[in-house]
This record gives sequence, structure tokens and C-alpha cells, in this order.
Amino acid sequence: MKSIDQFKTKPKRRETVIQFGEGGFLRGFADWMLQKLNDSGEYCGSAVVVQPIAKGLCERLNDQNGLYTHIIRGVEGVETSIIDVISRCINPYEDYEAYLKLAENPDFRFVISNTTEAGIAYSPQDNFDDTPPKSFPGKLTVLLHRRFMLGLDGFILLPCELIDKNGEKLKEIVLKYAADWQLGDDFIKWINTKNSFCNTLVDRIVTGYPRDEEIKLDYIDNMLNTSEYFHLWVIEGDRQLSDELPLDRVGLNVIWTDNLEPYRTRKVRILNGAHTSMVPRGMLKGFDTVKSCIDNPEMFKFIKQCIFDEIIPTLDLPHEQLIDYANSVLRRFANPYIKHYLSSIALNSVSKFRVRVLPSILEYIKRYNNPPAALMTAFGALISFYKTGTPNDDEDIMAFIKKAPIEEILANKELWGQDLSHLSEEVKRYAD
Repeated sequence: MKSIDQFKTKPKRRETVIQFGEGGFLRGFADWMLQKLNDSGEYCGSAVVVQPIAKGLCERLNDQNGLYTHIIRGVEGVETSIIDVISRCINPYEDYEAYLKLAENPDFRFVISNTTEAGIAYSPQDNFDDTPPKSFPGKLTVLLHRRFMLGLDGFILLPCELIDKNGEKLKEIVLKYAADWQLGDDFIKWINTKNSFCNTLVDRIVTGYPRDEEIKLDYIDNMLNTSEYFHLWVIEGDRQLSDELPLDRVGLNVIWTDNLEPYRTRKVRILNGAHTSMVPRGMLKGFDTVKSCIDNPEMFKFIKQCIFDEIIPTLDLPHEQLIDYANSVLRRFANPYIKHYLSSIALNSVSKFRVRVLPSILEYIKRYNNPPAALMTAFGALISFYKTGTPNDDEDIMAFIKKAPIEEILANKELWGQDLSHLSEEVKRYAD
């Protein structure tokens, strides 16, 4: 059987994107979007992938000439395509000069990254003369400086790491390296005026290589990738920047905005809030996956009540947008190709509940002067789960909740950020 690079001829395009990260997520998210954009005729550009750590998939990707299959699967069906937008993959640990040479190409306009949440971090051990610096921001600073010295314009940077204000954080660290390495005021000015560090929010479950399945293709593909249908990319930045990468004009769920926070709040409250609300109750009732909860009529009714009757009424985005998003969340929960274990989501449930669910409870009470029944049921189940179930959290937190009365648990400001004693009777009612 032919390999994928023998089966498919890759078109030649100018290189316009530098991508830090060769893992499944970016290949099933940003590269898949770039493919859609190229296929539409609205754009013609490819991505050069940079391997951000010493061990990675660069060699395997190059062995296939950057080609791979992406399969989208869900209740909507199955969609298979070959992604041909990666021109090449560079490992800076093996060929640092090839990496630095990227600065010389004026066609490069975008830098996309996904180096995990720990990737956007400052490393005091990094030096300008390292070949390469260990951290992603360190590598980026050296590349930016080379480009500055050549007198070229900067980049539009779209970090996809799952941290709050990822663009601002990345810029802050780059500026710190520039100062620490004494690269000059002119370079710092160039960073600030010639580059756009955009905060972004990304959302798609990319399930990667299906190791436990046999996928039949007409060729050999060792970089096969899979994902769900749903995708969302919210980019906080100048709307005019989207004209250079018009993803939103080709039917992709890409939103350019001057304020990311409502979308982050929507995701945290609806998607993550629904997860965190269902987990303790689901596990106490013997369910093991998100889909098993969705397939149970009683649990499904509870989840819908949480989302549609109690969370959505506390949010201020347009109602139709919220309903559409909530329906997409339920479809994602029902995806038969994704096994999302409740025990995985249960990790650190107290801190998750504080961020994801408690704000909806308090806002609901503020707006309607009544506690939301389903979310209070979730709160009661959370306490019961820590007292009688199998929680996975800080040892001190688990020991405290297991032994303390509910009034004392809710009064603990370290757990909830405030005194919740006024909810004691309601939580006790649902916990019992």
C-alpha cells in the first residue's frame, strides 16, 4: 500500500504561518482551518511547523511530507480529509539556523502556538546565545530580534495555549527577555508597535490518533488525527487583522472581537459548568462517562435544567447565541466517539465548582431572589461526593469536607472565596 505522500500530491504555496507545535490539537484545529481557507480560494498560504521541545513528531511529519488525514466524528456523521497545508517541520534542536532563517521571509505574517499551558512561561535559565533557548517565549524573542535586525515588519501572534490573556502574557515575557538580554530600546519599541499579540480562546476536542481502532484508508498514514465537529476560535484584536486571515468568511466558527471575556464566561459557565455540575451527582449514581449521563433520561433532564433554566438566564450575550452554544454542548456530550470519564473531570472539583458553577448560583439568586434548584442540587451532591464518594483533590480539602458540618464547609472563605453560610440550609437540603 502507498504511503500518504505517494497517494497525494501536495500543492506549492507561499509560507505565511509559523506554527509552534506539531501535536494533534493544532493539526486538528488551526491547520484544519487553514486547509478550509485555502480550499475556499480566499487564501493561499502554508504553515512551517516548529517543534517546540527536543522530543516531538517533526521527523514523522516530514517523513510524510507534512501530509496527514483528519477525521471529524460525532452525532453529525463522519468527515474525512487530507490536510496539505504544512510545508515542512523544523526541529530547532537539530537545525537552529533553519529556525532562525524563518525571520528572513517577509511573507510570514502569523505566528500560531500551542505549547501547553506551561509553554508560556519565563525561564531565567534561558540566554540569548542558547541554541536554542529552552522556553517557547525565549525562542520567539530570538526570532523576533532577528527579524527586527533585518528591518522587516513583525507578526500577528495567535497563541492557543489555554491560559487567561494568553497573548498579553506571551508579550509580557518576550519584553522581559528583551530587557534581560539588553536587546535595546529600539527593539522593545518594535515589539510594541510592529506586532499584534492577540488574546484567544480555543475550543475543540481533538482525540488524536485512534490507537484502539482500525481505520481503513487507501494509504498508510502514521499521523492520522481525529476530532469532534465543534470548533470555536475567539480572537481579541483589531477586526481589520481578520482581512489577512479571513477564516470567519468561509463558514468557520471564528469570532474577532474587542472583548473576549463574554465568550470565555460563556464557555466556563455553560460547557465547564455543566461538566462540573453533573460529575458529583453522576458518580454518586454510578455513571462513568459524560455520554452515560446524557443517555440517562433523569440525568439528561437535570443537565438541561442546569444549562437552559439556570445558567443561561445569568449571562448577557444575545439569547440566540447562548441557546445555539448550549445545544452544541449537548451534541458534544452525546458524541459516541469521545469517552470522557467523569473521574477525569472530577479532579479538584471544589476549585472548579468555585470558578465554573458558584458564579451562576450567586448571579441567579441576585437576579431572581431564589436559589436555582438544579445548581443547588449539584452543590449538595458535591458536598456528599466529598463526604461519601471518591473525590480527587488536595488531601487537606478532602479531609476537611469529609468531617466538617455543612455550615462550617460553606463558611470557609479559602474554599469559596467568600462566606456562603447563607446557603447552608439550601445546600443541606440537597446534600441530604
